[in-house]
Amino acid sequence: MKGLAAGIGVVFLSPILIAGTGMMLASSADAVQSSGSFSCLSDSDSDKVAEQVTKILDGASGKNVHVEGLDLPAEQVPNAQTIVAAGLSLDVPKKGQIIALATAMQESRLRNLADGDRDSLGLFQQRPSQGWGSAEQIRDPTYASEQFYKHLLKVSGWQQMTVTQAAQAVQKSGLPDAYAQWEKLATALQGAIAKNFPGGGDADGKDTDQDKQSATTGCPPGQDGSGFGRIPAGSVPKGYSIPKDADPKARKAITWAMQQLGTLYQWGGSCTNSHGPDPMGRCDCSSLMQQAYAHAGITLTRTTYTQVNEGKAISPAHLKPGDLIFSRGTAARPEHVGMYMGEGLVIEAPRTTKPVRITPIKDWTILVARRVL
Repeated sequence: MKGLAAGIGVVFLSPILIAGTGMMLASSADAVQSSGSFSCLSDSDSDKVAEQVTKILDGASGKNVHVEGLDLPAEQVPNAQTIVAAGLSLDVPKKGQIIALATAMQESRLRNLADGDRDSLGLFQQRPSQGWGSAEQIRDPTYASEQFYKHLLKVSGWQQMTVTQAAQAVQKSGLPDAYAQWEKLATALQGAIAKNFPGGGDADGKDTDQDKQSATTGCPPGQDGSGFGRIPAGSVPKGYSIPKDADPKARKAITWAMQQLGTLYQWGGSCTNSHGPDPMGRCDCSSLMQQAYAHAGITLTRTTYTQVNEGKAISPAHLKPGDLIFSRGTAARPEHVGMYMGEGLVIEAPRTTKPVRITPIKDWTILVARRVL
């Protein structure tokens, strides 16, 4: 869903060999001419891409990860994850996510560039002078992805276009046919990444069968939280109990967090007396996590921005009760955190004016998941 590339401020002027394709990388992808093509990527190659991408999503450093077409997978895969996450959050169909990934591959090689042709910036080489936003906004991969999708969705008939036609309708590139070469790789990336998001396999609106849905989310049938129906704010859904196989410390943390249900969110609140009269004793999202685990004997740092580095990274497809899940913002700097409770449910302190509550995981777009036990 990105963060590893957020601080790049160097433009590469010398040729770089990418995975044996002989492709030359310049400061702007509009200056790239390619003799290679990934249009013939086979199904077995796609499976290999998915396997390697999953390693990055599971927390691998990238040193032993090899994806043909990605020379810096530890930077590029998180950026691809952000693009897919933004598409899912906006209910963009699978094809739209593939178009976005192919566009970013051509424009920046999935790197958050600080420079480019004229005033072009970021993953999609969008230009402040052309109304895409401020330079700071464009350098935010989530913002840049959302802007690409919003422009794409305004293109009449884009779903009937080829990938390169749709991309060109948004980008108006000097190399209008260059996007096609990335379609197969973009398709493989989208498939590998989306399956790690709850509901990610439903992005094209076709997989409505529960078994198909569960296969793509990584949750067993009925384990995306939807089976509990509407959950009134501040209540425990009828029939829920902490899974028997939950780690004892996770059980304590979940139990304590549930005792804060119904208390109002307070940004910057310590969560040390959420039922008391002082608003600053109430919980925000990260203090709820910190105090819940403190009562289980585990020390966590205070903010979402630092908690995303606690413990170890895990795939959102393999969550256990007590795992922290992060959304909004970027993978390196997420803006929200919740705790997975098992049974497809998450406890969170959502935002100002809202109480601590339990929500189904199907409503989350997970950028990062961490296991702190």
